[in-house]
Amino acid sequence: MDSLEVTIENQPVQLPLLSQKNIILHIKREDFIHPFVSGNKFRKLKYNLIEARKQGFESLLTFGGAYSNHIAATAYAAREKGFKSIGVIRGEELADQWSQNPTLRFAKAQGMQLHFVSRETYRTKTDARFLDGLQTQYGPAFILPEGGANALAVKGCEEILKDVDARFHVLCSCVGTGGTLAGIINSSAPTQSVLGFPALKGDFLKEDIRKFAQKGNWELQTDYHFGGYAKVDERLIRFINDFRRKTGIPLDPIYTGKMVFGILDLIKKDFFPPNTSILAIHTGGLQGIAGMNQRLKRKHLPLLEL
Repeated sequence: MDSLEVTIENQPVQLPLLSQKNIILHIKREDFIHPFVSGNKFRKLKYNLIEARKQGFESLLTFGGAYSNHIAATAYAAREKGFKSIGVIRGEELADQWSQNPTLRFAKAQGMQLHFVSRETYRTKTDARFLDGLQTQYGPAFILPEGGANALAVKGCEEILKDVDARFHVLCSCVGTGGTLAGIINSSAPTQSVLGFPALKGDFLKEDIRKFAQKGNWELQTDYHFGGYAKVDERLIRFINDFRRKTGIPLDPIYTGKMVFGILDLIKKDFFPPNTSILAIHTGGLQGIAGMNQRLKRKHLPLLEL
């Protein structure tokens, strides 16, 4: 997996709003790192896979929902590196429907064993008794938390920023479990501020981020979740499609679309002083668009352009 990593140039965004407000916005295209293990998933898995090999494990066991980027990335990375993989999937009703789901179909094609559980059972995913039962059923496995966020994942995400990125005043990232943001915080320069845009509703992520963040130069912008995790509306869909047409940069509706919407909205509201230079991290997640379009079609909403 390491051999496929490439150097990505930060991509400048050209929009009239930016010149009007005298703001510079670049997007770091982490989605280009790997065709199937893109963005922050590559970063989070890198040192975890090294540790799993070091400890002599032959299997990886992890958790996720029906359209999880982490499930898809882990399945591919495991096969590429010679591991078996088990994915504990939230929603037992999916057991008979997985072949209709692009993410789960992809994971299965990589050899991942899918273990479906009810949402109630899924909430016990960190309980020792539940984990012991899984390893009794599937054998010893290196356990990756939901979303892949642990100390090794944060270490990988600390490598997102390069020396050249120290020129930016503000660093922005979407937030799921908080591991990516913590890595960016840890590798940020003392003069930089870091903004996180949670995809989940609520302010509870601060404590999770503080477990790994070594600096205090960050804050969360919690007004751009669009109703909560995986919630979208027609306004967000149209924004993502319009942004792609104008810039050539694709965004996903769960994470990066909400972040970029939030950044541009803050610019409109003069949150940033003139002459501010912003670097937004594109964390990948584009594989989930196909599944989201299935949901949008059922709801008779506009589709995301692929």
